[in-house]
Amino acid sequence: MNAIIISAVLGVIMMFSGIFLKKNSSIAALAILGIIILLAVTIMEMSGYHFFAVDTHGMLFFDAFGLLFNCVAFAGTLALFLLNAKDIAAIGNNPGEYFALIFFVLCGIAIASSFNTLLMLFIGIEIISIPLYILTGSDKRNLKSNEASLKYLLLGAFSTGLMLLGIAFLYGASEKGSFFIDELAIGKAAASPLLMAGLLLITTSLAFKVSAAPFHFWAPDVYDGAPTPVTSFMATVVKGGAFIAFIRLFGDAFVELKSQWQIFIAILAAATLLIGNITAVFQQSVKRMLAYSSVAHIGFMLFALLTLNTLAREGTILYIAAYSAATIGLFAILAKMKDHGFEGFNGMARQYPKLALAATIFLLSLAGIPLTGGFLAKYYMIASVMQTGHFLWLVILSLFCAAISIYYYFRVIQAMYFKEGQGQHLEVSAGFSGWLIVLAIIVILLGIFPQWLIDRLYIIYL
Repeated sequence: MNAIIISAVLGVIMMFSGIFLKKNSSIAALAILGIIILLAVTIMEMSGYHFFAVDTHGMLFFDAFGLLFNCVAFAGTLALFLLNAKDIAAIGNNPGEYFALIFFVLCGIAIASSFNTLLMLFIGIEIISIPLYILTGSDKRNLKSNEASLKYLLLGAFSTGLMLLGIAFLYGASEKGSFFIDELAIGKAAASPLLMAGLLLITTSLAFKVSAAPFHFWAPDVYDGAPTPVTSFMATVVKGGAFIAFIRLFGDAFVELKSQWQIFIAILAAATLLIGNITAVFQQSVKRMLAYSSVAHIGFMLFALLTLNTLAREGTILYIAAYSAATIGLFAILAKMKDHGFEGFNGMARQYPKLALAATIFLLSLAGIPLTGGFLAKYYMIASVMQTGHFLWLVILSLFCAAISIYYYFRVIQAMYFKEGQGQHLEVSAGFSGWLIVLAIIVILLGIFPQWLIDRLYIIYL
């Protein structure tokens, strides 16, 4: 509850910050201070310090899994602010409002990670989505940004309709006529047609939110058209929040009916892996390539939804942390560049060796190379499937797709180190390079000491 209330209050504060703070740098500094406070109060809540005694009547449920994800999400947002606060403030004329919208999204994420009823799930997802429609079109001078915002709004509204219809069906199928997720499929040995219809609709809606294939078609255009810092936020923190909601819903409500929906999730994961990786190979823009690769990473994360075992829960937290750190770092570099094509990286290692080194570590992690967080994250996901003793074909397919991903990630590394070029002049401060190196070190530490993060799931006292 700490995170929900504090993030909402911080959003309101940032809304009015432009009245009292005239410099963009001051507004950015206030936003950084706010996210540090938000992270701190969430860590304190994990240790048992609850600042707000609010009776939610069971509609919200705070456990170690949800609170630890909140910490990862807020830490990712902090990294985004430290690297790109100036870029966010420079998007338009009202930087305080952009930071306010981000804090409101974080409020929705905190709800989505702790909902216990379908109504709170809907509220959380909508609080996440509505500010993002505005943030996507925040660069009003850019026609691509306006187009991306409109496309996202229209498709997002359609997916919301599917979610509401699915919630209505699940409510109708519930024997107790309840919205509480732990009562939806209670006592059911087999799913009724109404329950399966509701489950299919709400799965489709959430698959759209996390950009799983074939519901991913909005993502590349929206990610490409949105301002780069907004794209970074959407592809990492927001996507992780929607996926945690996915995990909570299936893990708490429909785990007993797993055998009846597993094959559908397996096909969804396979399609996402194939489409995301194969399409990424043919992209000529690194920003658009990262958009399709984010689709492919959701394919791996769907393994956790498929299995819902202990390895899956541990792997989900590790995967979101490692993927977010690497992706936020890469998008931070892209935000400084005018040319987002592969040629724009030519010769970067000679001009900006620190940036090239950090980018290489991020790319190796995304490709799943050992000694990086991305390698162990993929290992946990594949191991969770192997533990079930089924879906060997999906494991083989995932290894094939991981091999494909190495090709397009290494194209960027090749351009930085082995291709000649004039390169781009980047306005990079010493602080930016320093924080980028810190983020790269975190990616490596997650690959060497993953238990430090995973153990937080078991030593937290609520």
